[in-house]
Amino acid sequence: MLMKLLAISLFFIIIVFIITGILYAQPRFYPWLDKYKTSETVVSRISTPDGYERTETPPGTFADWLRHIPLKKRKPAVRLYDGRKKRNQKAHFAVVDIDVGSKNLQQCADAVIRLRAEYLYSVGDYEGIHFNFTSGDKASFTEWIEGYRPVVSDNNKVSWIKSGVRDSSYQNFRKYLERVFIYAGSFSLKKEMQNVQNTDEMQIGDVFVQGGFPGHAVIVVDMALSKDSGKKLFLLAQSYMPAQDIHILRNPTNSGLDPWYKLDFGEILHTPEWTFKREDLRRF
Repeated sequence: MLMKLLAISLFFIIIVFIITGILYAQPRFYPWLDKYKTSETVVSRISTPDGYERTETPPGTFADWLRHIPLKKRKPAVRLYDGRKKRNQKAHFAVVDIDVGSKNLQQCADAVIRLRAEYLYSVGDYEGIHFNFTSGDKASFTEWIEGYRPVVSDNNKVSWIKSGVRDSSYQNFRKYLERVFIYAGSFSLKKEMQNVQNTDEMQIGDVFVQGGFPGHAVIVVDMALSKDSGKKLFLLAQSYMPAQDIHILRNPTNSGLDPWYKLDFGEILHTPEWTFKREDLRRF
């Protein structure tokens, strides 16, 4: 009887290892790219400081997807939507390999929305793709798929009118995002996200956001932990104004950790182009 139980236990252990191996072996999907090199990603390009190891992230999660997001080779200039170089080229450590579009739309909060939506699209969670307009109206991708489009009246009232055919293609998804970029921003993003009351509980995918006109938003794309001290570090990415390449931010206050930031940064988080407070941290 004991041998039978041991055999059954061993069988289930093997199954778990096989499933885990399959999950880890599956390539992560970044819909805007036909292909990418796993050697050109956040996790492979940006080493942790001595004494730190990356925090654990289950395969298939938003955190894991962000950590492995592809980067452009070396350190190219950050470009604006119209192809010009951004004036400030000292703020970035690396550039994310993602398009910015040809319109001045994918700014700070829009970049956060883009990354969250692209992840959900990549795993087929169309129901999860919804964002609020500044008016407070919900913009759902599932409604967009069914052909409904938002019509904004003179008094800023939003109505969804069916004017198209069913289409869940990536091209149609990008059209949906462009409409969201027009009517959403840091103000609406902050209102729809949940406050992270204890910053020490930060997770990859959390967002520092100040809602305003203008406001700003930066997203946590990786984290590391010191097993000796228990202290944590994090990486940040942003777009900015005008719309520009999403990029990994440098740490302007600690060159020894750059581009990593200490989680115990105090009451004010200083980034190259904006300052945030601890209470600005939000979560989807």
